[in-house]
Amino acid sequence: MKMAFLVIDMQAVHVRDIDPKTVNRACEYINHVSELTRSNGHAVIHIQDIEGMNEANKESYATIPEVQMGDNDLILTKEHSNSFWKTALEQTLSDQGVELVVLAGNAAEHCVLFTYNGAIERGFTPVLLQNGILSSQPEAIAAAYRDRNLVSYPVINYLVK
Repeated sequence: MKMAFLVIDMQAVHVRDIDPKTVNRACEYINHVSELTRSNGHAVIHIQDIEGMNEANKESYATIPEVQMGDNDLILTKEHSNSFWKTALEQTLSDQGVELVVLAGNAAEHCVLFTYNGAIERGFTPVLLQNGILSSQPEAIAAAYRDRNLVSYPVINYLVK
């Protein structure tokens, strides 16, 4: 099964209100799964929300350095909560024959879940990466894990092979 790993909105401007220890912990899981995914020929796509970006604040919209990016990882920008809305994400995934979409990043109650729902609407099977989801509202993470399909990194190791 072909899969893609979406790393959503892991940018300084979006994670600045989250405890750095929590961000670093999520990045450990994100980096581990990114490496598993890319080393087995699956896509890693970093999605950056650029709504509100201008020349003066451009640096804060870059992916944080704690997230390791590979040379062949894709970067997709968006201006809406759903990463599929008015972007090339659906076409990119379809062109690569992706069926399973693993989601991680920020924020559980907004962009991650909107993208999760967008994946379902477009015929992909989405799952959330356990311990890879962030929010400034911890209860939003618990709700996302309770209400959506969830996968742990050992299962990803099995799925990518």
